[in-house]
Amino acid sequence: MKKKNINILFLGLLAITLIPGTSCKKNYTNPSAVPINQAFNSPQAMTGVVIGLQRVYTVGRASSLYNRITLDGLLTNQLIVLNQGNTSEYQLQLGSGSVDGTNTILGGLWTTSNKIIFDADNVITNAANLGDKGYASGLIAYATIFKALALGDLAMFWEKIPAGIGLNVAFTNRVDGFTKAITAIDYALTTISANAITPNLPVPAGIDIINTLHALKARYSLYIGNYAQALAEANLVNLAAKSTFNFTTVNLNPIFETATSTNNVYAAIDNTTLGLPAGLQPNPADKRLAFFTTTAYASKILGFGAASTTPWPVYLPGEMTLIKAEAYARMTPPDLVNAMIELNKVVTKQPAADPFGVGAGLPPEAGVTQAQVLDLIYKHRSIELFMSGLKLEDMRRFARPNAERKRNFLPYPFLERDNNPNTPPDPTF
Repeated sequence: MKKKNINILFLGLLAITLIPGTSCKKNYTNPSAVPINQAFNSPQAMTGVVIGLQRVYTVGRASSLYNRITLDGLLTNQLIVLNQGNTSEYQLQLGSGSVDGTNTILGGLWTTSNKIIFDADNVITNAANLGDKGYASGLIAYATIFKALALGDLAMFWEKIPAGIGLNVAFTNRVDGFTKAITAIDYALTTISANAITPNLPVPAGIDIINTLHALKARYSLYIGNYAQALAEANLVNLAAKSTFNFTTVNLNPIFETATSTNNVYAAIDNTTLGLPAGLQPNPADKRLAFFTTTAYASKILGFGAASTTPWPVYLPGEMTLIKAEAYARMTPPDLVNAMIELNKVVTKQPAADPFGVGAGLPPEAGVTQAQVLDLIYKHRSIELFMSGLKLEDMRRFARPNAERKRNFLPYPFLERDNNPNTPPDPTF
């Protein structure tokens, strides 16, 4: 194809103009911004939009990444608030009825997720009309990653999610969110199969598009109980590859920026238990403890929040291996032999054998019954995926006691309830 000389700085600025203040009614229009019919009529403009999707998802305290990690970490006892003046974070630590629709962190994740879905849908629809089909494949696939993440984030934290984007939109069961994410990924993979992504797609470096699509499909297939599909997709992911959200000295890692560097918002709960109950706590010799935590400063956060430009993984290779283990363990009938083989790949892995340096370096575990094997998988998911934003979903799936978490699901933001009569009742816990 003819090379497109696209100025990334210009596209970043364009993306910002295309991301207006989001309406409570999810009516994403802004008279001062670029009109939608212009924003989606050229590859350059659509590239600006997909760059904007990544920015909204990852940059700053208002980002989906910050809000997801913070919500999940505080609700599942991975994190502890250092300064109660951080009201929204402290409400999450208290949990239960202290969390209501005024909480800015849950409201932020709700708003950014819906905005990302809206913009991604526009890119996916309009990119199909481009003459350069390889370039279109790249835009569709890249936008789909953020659409799937946004749908997954909504489905992980709320019992019901919006069935679409618009005024007075209806709600649907959260499982439909995971299913929609899988359907979107399937479309992207089919599009790529028909027309390979053009080389040097001008989007931020870091994300391995095809591996990420398979990894997210494996994740969400597990969440809906499609274990054969979860296993098949996890097997398609190259475990030697990295897929990351990258940061710069201008656009900082949001966990470092707000928590690690300030030592004044929240901290890893400790560097020994990671918030796990007795019987499931890490072996003191587990090398992942020193990867994720430190005693050098108050926040204790190391790992992927260690520095201003530390990349954040879209998924970890260890997650894919643990998906395989869980899929085998939950199949009918369960295949506990292969479940333990996969689990022990994570347990015995040395840090040097992992592309991110996440390795337990322990002797193999032993599990005989299905319940024992599932307990071990939950334990090692909690350690391997510490501060990944995935633990609340795990706690429900593994039927952990309510006493181990602060809430099962979040209440709906007042910005939704005040403007949409279809908003469901808040969950009791």
